[in-house]
Amino acid sequence: MLRLLRLLLLLLLLPPPGSPEPPGLAPLSPGAPPQAPDLLYADGLRAYAAGAWAPAVALLREALRSQAALGRARRDCGARCAAEPGTALPAAPGPDSGTRAARAAWEPLLLRAALRRAECLTQCGARRLGPGGAARLRVVSALRDAFRRREPYNYLQRAYYQLKKLDLAAAAAHTFFVANPTHLQMREDMAKYRRMTGVRPQSFRDLETPPYWAAYDTGLELLGRQEAGLALPWLEEALQESLAQMESCRADCEGPEEQQREEDEQEGTGSQGGLYEAIAGVSPTVHWIRVLQCRQRCVGDTATRPGRSFPVPDFLPGQLKRLHEAYAQVGNLSQAVESVLSVLLFYPEDEASKKALDQYQAQLGEPRPSLGPREDIQSFVLRSLGEKRQLYYAMEHLGTSFKDPDPWTPAAVIPEALREKLREDQEKRPWDHEPPQPKPLTHWKDVLLLEGVTLTQDARQLNGSERAVLDGLLTPAECGVLLQLAKDAAEAGARSGYRGRRSPHTPHERFEGLTVLKAAQLARAGAVGSQGAQLLLEVSERVRTLTQAYFSPDRPLHLSFTHLVCRSAVEGEQAQRMDLSHPVHADNCVLDPDTGECWREPPAYTYRDYSGLLYLNDDFQGGDLFFTEPNALRVTAQVRPRCGRLVAFSSGGENPHGVWAVTRGRRCALALWHTWAPEHREQEWTEAKELLQEPEEEEEEMPSRDPAPEPPSRRLQRVQDKAGKPSRVREEL
Repeated sequence: MLRLLRLLLLLLLLPPPGSPEPPGLAPLSPGAPPQAPDLLYADGLRAYAAGAWAPAVALLREALRSQAALGRARRDCGARCAAEPGTALPAAPGPDSGTRAARAAWEPLLLRAALRRAECLTQCGARRLGPGGAARLRVVSALRDAFRRREPYNYLQRAYYQLKKLDLAAAAAHTFFVANPTHLQMREDMAKYRRMTGVRPQSFRDLETPPYWAAYDTGLELLGRQEAGLALPWLEEALQESLAQMESCRADCEGPEEQQREEDEQEGTGSQGGLYEAIAGVSPTVHWIRVLQCRQRCVGDTATRPGRSFPVPDFLPGQLKRLHEAYAQVGNLSQAVESVLSVLLFYPEDEASKKALDQYQAQLGEPRPSLGPREDIQSFVLRSLGEKRQLYYAMEHLGTSFKDPDPWTPAAVIPEALREKLREDQEKRPWDHEPPQPKPLTHWKDVLLLEGVTLTQDARQLNGSERAVLDGLLTPAECGVLLQLAKDAAEAGARSGYRGRRSPHTPHERFEGLTVLKAAQLARAGAVGSQGAQLLLEVSERVRTLTQAYFSPDRPLHLSFTHLVCRSAVEGEQAQRMDLSHPVHADNCVLDPDTGECWREPPAYTYRDYSGLLYLNDDFQGGDLFFTEPNALRVTAQVRPRCGRLVAFSSGGENPHGVWAVTRGRRCALALWHTWAPEHREQEWTEAKELLQEPEEEEEEMPSRDPAPEPPSRRLQRVQDKAGKPSRVREEL
């Protein structure tokens, strides 16, 4: 009955048809407590399922607003009660005070402070949220996760579309997509919105992005345009808002938000109390450790963009580095000194920062003892180190766990007994670290075993890092053999289900691909020449050897995937063509052109470390490879394909690249990816080699009524059956 009354009330509040403001955007009455977000969300989904688009919009928007108001109330109450007299949680006994007497004196103080804070939180919640406080509006974890994933915006974009509110539909779609970048259906919907005439570019805005991310991105964009003076206010705002967000997150650790997590763990026990209300039944030591762990997680939470799985590395030190450089550019050396001293609080031995400090002090001309690190950063570092000491102490003596979110933690903070174990954990995935710098040119020339290969362009000439163009890896005859292999495989595939088809990246080209195992299977079936399949294996190993010699002489590289790819222009569809043969991307991370960052997380092939493109021909129009800046807009280098030319480069965000449209002819190249991780080496390469080395079986001649030879497609099927599994085909550059 209450839900029906709530729905009727919202329907009465809806603006009349044709109103310029969309339904559901009327603000809550001043001072009115928020309504239950879970009930509003459930009613909104029911209206959506019934096709009642206007009520669905109203209910979903009200659910989002109520959830936000509830979160603000929780954070405000947590911060307020943390500052109340008598509620400050005492510091835990340190490593040097591990006596029973010290612990016995500390636990009653912690219990008394926790109970006082519980009373404060209950009273504050009742004032802000109405009778019952947070308990009345308790939201289960599944629903909190739905709001965190921005699922209401998925429904909102569809409802707005049905209401012909295309601008708002695009905004809702973009907001959902930012938090769910791998959602394929929304990716298609976004592309459709961009093609609609009623949707403007500024419609694609994120309605949920925290303010510090907007300031951070604006500051980076202005710095990229060499406008340091304009960037400074944005960078300062980003830093201050980041610190404020961390304080808000830390308040949640001691307030109702953390209480919600504890309640979820105790679901089904019948307990109605929260974290502080139940403190008498929980060890104060355990409670304190949970608070500290939660506080430390705030660093990573604040540095993680919406929809991303991993935080921006060194988020605070990185902001301070940009600040001291920007202040130096505008001549404000005092602020530059304070900022670079703040960087040194995180990394005292950072050579670049120490060199910059010496330069700034020399330009100032006289000692300035009053200049020191920023007070807010100094307070943050000292407080964080104090918490880390206590957590590592608990980890060593109480058997608790702690994953340090910061790479700058000094080794002295970590107990000696734990250092070796933590070092072993870090060494389990060595390929995640920065790749080693390439040795000088003379080094790889000394180990180069391939005669006739010349370095045509290095990284400096290509305006980037870890890039190279080498010529002479194939003779014209070898290029001809591999081109014939690709052609024969395509023709054989027309009868065996392996068809050339429209490219996955553009409708204006056809795409054909051939893996090394597929080539070996076709050769065994007699559909292609064995010479071409064998050469494909040899050439891929040739490229791997050269790439390792040039980029990674001290660390072995393994082939992770090899793909012979041909792209053909579709005749009659090239006039006024505007798209690319392959859009700008990076090979081991998800490139975000809006921010210039590249996220090394799925769906990217994160284990790839180096990439290579070995070209087989140049008798086509277009199809040049190009590198760009991280924003995917400005081209920094371009390479024209030719027979035997290899373009090799590291696979990360430092090398965004794409391919211009192939507007005439057929472009063929061998694409290869290499990895430092042996467990990701290409198993199909080994299978193909073994298959080609097997002797042909002598089959006993049997009389047959059909004198015609067995068709290649059937022979191919028999070879696949012997191999044990069908071949795998991937549509990749």
